[in-house]
Amino acid sequence: IFYSYGSSWSLSFETPCRVQEARGIPAVTMATEQSQVLELFEKPFRGPSGGSISFPTGEGIGTRIGTGARPPPELGYATSLQRGRVFSVFIRAHRRAARSLCEYFMRARNIGELTSLANACRNLVNEQLFIYCLSSVIIRKPELRRVRIPTVVETFPSKFASQEMLQQAGNEINRNPARTEPIVINQEFSGTLIKPEHRLSYWREDYGINSHHWHWHLVFPVEMDIRRDRKGEIFYYMHQQMLARYDMERLSHSLNRVLPLTGFREPIVDGYFSKLTVNNSGRAWGTRQDNTTLKDIRRDDFGLGFISISDLELYYSRLLDAVHQGFIQDRQGNRIPLTDDPPNRGKRGIDILGDAFEADAELSVNYPFYGDLHNFAHVLISFSHDPDFAHREEVGAIGDPATSMRDPTFYRLHKFVDEFFQEYKLQQRPYNNEELGLPGVRVVRIGVLQDGVPNNLRTGWNQREFEAGRGLDFGGSAPIRLRFTHLDHRPFDYHLQIMNTLPAEKDVTVRIFLAPTLDERGNRMSFMDQRLLWTEMDKFVTKLTPGENKLVRSSRDSSITAPPEITFRELEAGREITSGTQAGVEFGQCGCGWPRHMLLPRGMPQGMDFQLFVMLTDHAVDKVEQVIRGRPCTNAVSYCGILDSKFPDARPMGFPFDRRNPAMINGNVIQTAGELAAQFDNMVMEDIKITFVGNQLQRA
Repeated sequence: IFYSYGSSWSLSFETPCRVQEARGIPAVTMATEQSQVLELFEKPFRGPSGGSISFPTGEGIGTRIGTGARPPPELGYATSLQRGRVFSVFIRAHRRAARSLCEYFMRARNIGELTSLANACRNLVNEQLFIYCLSSVIIRKPELRRVRIPTVVETFPSKFASQEMLQQAGNEINRNPARTEPIVINQEFSGTLIKPEHRLSYWREDYGINSHHWHWHLVFPVEMDIRRDRKGEIFYYMHQQMLARYDMERLSHSLNRVLPLTGFREPIVDGYFSKLTVNNSGRAWGTRQDNTTLKDIRRDDFGLGFISISDLELYYSRLLDAVHQGFIQDRQGNRIPLTDDPPNRGKRGIDILGDAFEADAELSVNYPFYGDLHNFAHVLISFSHDPDFAHREEVGAIGDPATSMRDPTFYRLHKFVDEFFQEYKLQQRPYNNEELGLPGVRVVRIGVLQDGVPNNLRTGWNQREFEAGRGLDFGGSAPIRLRFTHLDHRPFDYHLQIMNTLPAEKDVTVRIFLAPTLDERGNRMSFMDQRLLWTEMDKFVTKLTPGENKLVRSSRDSSITAPPEITFRELEAGREITSGTQAGVEFGQCGCGWPRHMLLPRGMPQGMDFQLFVMLTDHAVDKVEQVIRGRPCTNAVSYCGILDSKFPDARPMGFPFDRRNPAMINGNVIQTAGELAAQFDNMVMEDIKITFVGNQLQRA
């Protein structure tokens, strides 16, 4: 019989860090500043006169359109990227342009100065570059953090809805300006269900997932002179967790887990036709046929020199040698040990390898030797349909963080990347009893409760609307709304019953994971088989009093998710601007974080078996002493860290599933996660079901 716990309090994940409060700002001033910023983000493709803009599709593709004035020297490389073209953080020349424009914007001391600088250059620089840099500086600069960035779904609707649907929306509103019905986005607009892979289109093309990926690369930029704590490790962990969630979704459809690319010379089995357009011109993203073979590329139109497959293979071989040799060499030839148990809490090997693989030339220990493997791989695949510009085709969707997760090959590429990191992780020793245990603390029982039903979570379809007319100019003033259908679930609570047998209070970190119980063949999984399927659901700090403790934790407080996307209209109405103190406003999220509506996997209509794993660890060991300044963006700390601060958990990301299991504990052989949990009082597992109910899901 499931029991209902009484209410209890728990500290948030970031509680041990002290938050410095900012001096209050009048709400009317903040609203004015927010309005100024929204105007900069609205209709980014409009021309110098404020009207719509169209770019030719022939020889003059991407011709820069400006006021005719000479670009100020302060813009540096910012004007090197043509207007109307795709901006990609995976391309080094584009990153150089972004750095110049960010440095130009960073001169602003307040919102007014930022607005003046932005208006002076917006018609001289690439539109997507402009929005990226504007967003980056607002997040980075403390003086500008009072304002919020509107959702990228409305700023660039053409990255989320097909050209056909956007054109339909424009035609409908022109025929009937009084129309109030939204345009419904078809979940199958990029392909039919003839191909099994297309069963996952709703997941890969979810607006929240792709928005998260865009924001993640915004707050973890490459070569922007930004030193984010444990950036390389977060690169590894966040992408590994996305793969685990994708694999859970595949199992929900009785599909096999994703297979890695076996190299860069084998044909890419799955093609991709995004049906998206780059900008107001209607120019389509590049497409890729099934069984496309990758080739060396040279795209001078994108500022790319010659990129050879042989170079990528050489970089990979050198990185793999470093893993197997246990050290990596810097530019001076010094050997840097690779270990996740560095002395004095030094930089872990996984962090060093992440910086070298992604790669950031400013953070990699030896960029010329280990190369730019991850970024170049994205570029190689994104131009596979037109590697030499012979057909004048645009870059593919996998070349932009806002659209790359739509492509099935994104997951095969990142499975290839993750297998490299797992090769390193398997070189590390298993955790010992001291690291895994927590004497004096016992988890008695755990469970989940959704709408009064224990241990049976329900998922289904929900809908969300956005205004396409905020980003694209349809030639009218009437709002054009797009309605997206997406996976969702009702909120639920975790219930934990914990005994503290110590004579005093004890601060602990609560770690919650979820994984499917059965593999593709319907068999229970070993620890090693299930290890990469454990997805972090939540992590938080709480204080246990002596004796029994009953905790209730809402799924809405997850350490990996961000609140729903905030729209232009909501910001205009004053959402999060007039409520609370300035400190409360600055404590809001910055857009980075897994979408809350995608926290749970789909499950199956008949119910799908999952396992919940809860582990308590000693916060005295976990804590990281630091001071958080300004708006820390802590809603999705496990995936996004804390802005300008250290990652608030000293243990390796993914602990305890980031390493192989101990072969034996206390004389008992360990072959499954359940057998591991049975050896420690601070761990417990619970079987739950997730049932997909489709359109029968009750709206929250």
